[in-house]
Amino acid sequence: MITKRQLVVTGAGGFVAGSVLKQAGVDWQIHAVSRSPRSSPPGGVRWHVCDPLEPGQLAQLFQEVRPDAVIHTAALADIDLCQVQPALARTVNVEYVRSLVALCEDAGARLVFCSTDNVFDGEHAPYSENDAPNPVNFYGETKAEAEQFVGRLGIRGVTARLSLVVGLPVLGAGNSFLARMIAAFKEGRPVCATVHEVRTPVDVITAGRALLEVAAGDHHGIFHLAGLSRVNRLDLARTIARRFGFPTDLAMGQSAVSGRAPRPRDVSLDNRQTCARLKTPMRTLEEGLSLVQETVRMTSL
Repeated sequence: MITKRQLVVTGAGGFVAGSVLKQAGVDWQIHAVSRSPRSSPPGGVRWHVCDPLEPGQLAQLFQEVRPDAVIHTAALADIDLCQVQPALARTVNVEYVRSLVALCEDAGARLVFCSTDNVFDGEHAPYSENDAPNPVNFYGETKAEAEQFVGRLGIRGVTARLSLVVGLPVLGAGNSFLARMIAAFKEGRPVCATVHEVRTPVDVITAGRALLEVAAGDHHGIFHLAGLSRVNRLDLARTIARRFGFPTDLAMGQSAVSGRAPRPRDVSLDNRQTCARLKTPMRTLEEGLSLVQETVRMTSL
């Protein structure tokens, strides 16, 4: 009998984690970690209710599961909330990672940490995996600090910097801006977006596959999980409207919004090193949206 490897996925109720859980192959025994219970976990997934901010609970989980790898998707990712509640942001985005690093060191487990393109200042794009972080908001600061802890794991540590993740939830509700945008378009409500924020969006299906690949292999270091298309938020919204059959004029231009945390101007990621190291292909925006639409059709059959 072949013994399955044990994979822990944190933030299991989230958008990216849902893609990981849905696509994980039979080689893994999946342990989903969330602060909330789930009445009907997906087949083959063991659901663990755990408060990650209680170190004793995390340690007990590791003792019970003895993971071979951890994919850490959990985070406080609301940029504006992080700016006004820095203590909470540091607890979730830094101290949680510090605890996981220590536990992975003791267990000999791999840690795949989901970071962000917001570790960069937006003034020197495109950014490669070798460029030094210089965040302009507190969310980015917490992620950049957490990256340093992950780096201490050496060959068992992976930092996966995700660009803007585009897609529809494949498992649970998650937090999909695309789902919210489509809901607004269906009601005929305009969606405001700016031309002053440029990203390299990655579809959620590709992101999940890439995270599973780095968890399964002997990869280490920094990976840029980003799409092949560089686009501003307004053009992204117009592309989405067109692809899903809505009038493109429902996507309306917007100037900078006052009262928000600072946003970097252009955090396009250069993913050439990542593409050379991974088998999972990165995709253009159009290709990624096609994959999302196809996945939704398949799951609805």
